[in-house]
This record gives sequence, C-alpha cells and structure tokens, in this order.
Amino acid sequence: MRIAMVGHKRVPSREGGIEVVVEELAARMVMHGHSVTCYNRTGHHVSGKEYDIEHLDEYRGIRLKRVPTIDRKGLAAVTSSFFGCLAAAFGPYDVVHIHAEGPAMFSWLPRLTGKRVVLTVHGLDWARDKWKGSFGSWYIHTGEKTGVRFAHEIIVLNHSTQKYFQDTYGRATRYIPNGVNPVAPAAPDIIREKYGLEKDSYILYLGRMVPEKGCHYLVDAFKKLHTDKKLVIAGGSSDTHWYIDQLKEQAGGDDRIIFTGFVDGALREELYSNAYLFVLPSDLEGMPLCLLEAMSYGNCVITSDIEECYNVIHDNGIVFRKGDVDDLAQKLTYALEHPNAVRMFKWLAAEYVCTRFPWDKIVVETLKLYQK
Repeated sequence: MRIAMVGHKRVPSREGGIEVVVEELAARMVMHGHSVTCYNRTGHHVSGKEYDIEHLDEYRGIRLKRVPTIDRKGLAAVTSSFFGCLAAAFGPYDVVHIHAEGPAMFSWLPRLTGKRVVLTVHGLDWARDKWKGSFGSWYIHTGEKTGVRFAHEIIVLNHSTQKYFQDTYGRATRYIPNGVNPVAPAAPDIIREKYGLEKDSYILYLGRMVPEKGCHYLVDAFKKLHTDKKLVIAGGSSDTHWYIDQLKEQAGGDDRIIFTGFVDGALREELYSNAYLFVLPSDLEGMPLCLLEAMSYGNCVITSDIEECYNVIHDNGIVFRKGDVDDLAQKLTYALEHPNAVRMFKWLAAEYVCTRFPWDKIVVETLKLYQK
C-alpha cells in the first residue's frame, strides 16, 4: 500500500505530539511492508531556528518530501497543508492520511482525485486559547467541517471527541488512541551538570508551552509549597513566546523554578527518568503524548481531571480539579508528604501504560481503516 502523511510540521521532530505520532505510525507501516511518504514543512523549528535539524530525504524507511511554506504565524500550517494535500492528491498513493483539523481544509483535494482519505483529529484545535476569537479559529473549525464531509474515515483519540462528532455532525468516528514505547530510564548526568538536578529532586512539566496546558496553575500552586524540590518547566513555544514570558514573570524570581526551553534527545530522557512527580495541569487536550511518555518512564503523575487525561491514567495516578490552584497545591503536598504512595504509582505506571497503549497494536488498527 502507498501512503502519504500530511498535516504535521516535520519528521523527524518533536515540535509537538502530532510529529511524534506521524513518525511512529509511518515507521511501523514501513516495517509492515508499506511505502510511506511524509510531506514536511520548510522553514524553521517552531521554537526557533537554533533547533533546526538537517534536511533528510529518508528516515527510518520513510520517504521525506518538503513542500513550499510561508514561515509565518498563521500561514505556515495553511500553506504547507495546501501544498502537501495537492502533492498527495496527484501523487502515486492509495491513501492520504491527514493529521489535525486545520489541514483537513484541503481534504477535498485527494478525495477529488480518487484517493482514500483518512483524518486524525488530534484535538478540537479551534478551542485552543491562542486561536479564540480569531481567523485561525474560524479556519480550523471550517477545516473540521470539511474533513467531516470529505474524509472516508475519521480517527479520534478520546471518547468525548467521538461524542462531539456524533452530536454535532451525526458522524461516526473511530477511536484509536496514541501509543507509547517501553523505555530504559537514564541516569541524571546532563541534568546534574546543567541544572544541578538529582533523581527525585524535582517536579516536572514537559510539553508545549501554550496556555491550555495550564502551566500558570502549576507555577501558582508550586509557590504555595514549602519544599526544597525544584519545579522544572521544560518545553518550547508554539507561536506563544508571550506565554513563556508571562510564566517567568509569574515565577517572580523563585529560584526553585527552572525554565529549560525546548528539550530533546538525552536531556529529555534524563528529565523524564529522574523526576519525583510529573504534572500535566491541562484545561484542554486531545490525548496527551507527554503524559503517555512520562508514565512509560515510570513517573508518578498528577493531572487535571479532564476526561482526556483520566482516560490515560485511570487509577494509576493522582488527579486534581481542572483550574483549581488550591486543589493542585493540596495534591502536590500530599505527594511530597507520602513518598510510599508516589513509589506505588511509579511502580504501576510504566507496565500499565505500555500494556494498554502499544504502538504496534495501534498501527494495525489504523491500517485496517486504510482498506476500502
């Protein structure tokens, strides 16, 4: 089978969860004997050109093609998605798999040329804070409606989104979650040298720095704690440099709070491997890949009680009321004062999440939808 992937930024990349999902799906489909092409954006890494990597023509057996991109906020996704869908529409493919609602605006192009079109909705992106009340929100919402009309199959990552599509459009969707890989924890070498961090000496947030992830709740809650542990906030912006500046101002010179910027490779692995707690205080999610990854490293996790997070952890972590700083501070205090409970959740996390969300099973389920 010949498959094209469209709608991500770049592969390989960790600029967001979508990029990780596209890479994992594509590489495993290649292992199943299929031909997969990913249409990458041109331009710079979303967190800054210092994170740019070498342009490749092939990676893990995946063919990589670059499409024209206007590298400006609001235009990069639109232009790369249009040219990606156009190239896929007239390319030698059986299936075009579009990722996210904005790129689905152009799902009619491959449908017009007889391709089978599959859309993965990674979240209701029009509801994200950075797009509220803007042209971007209208555009993404219109992309959603276009995808409903032209995609042969729609994949969703949680049951609340599945209900939304059924109630709003009368459209049936397929629930196929994101996956995770088993990992080997890493010793705290780089983080010791760079930040003075040891195992279990810090609380970690690692993910995109956008308002809906709720890091402002975490900073306020942490400042209420009497602890020698650090708070490490790791991640790059997604056209939201203003939000990072706001968080740093909110931290108010508290030297226990460390902002690392975008992290990848061995540094990311060490941060995941040695945290005392991992916290994801989101208001809005699709299916948080950072939460899956944190648990795969054997972390005790604290998340907001939104369905998209609870669907991942169930009873294998700690939840607080969404947006409630005092409740989050209480749950953090409980975890700091009950290390045995934290150890129990750490012990449960990796085996549970890797058994429930294995990538190999998810790839097989996705390939079934590619069949006409």
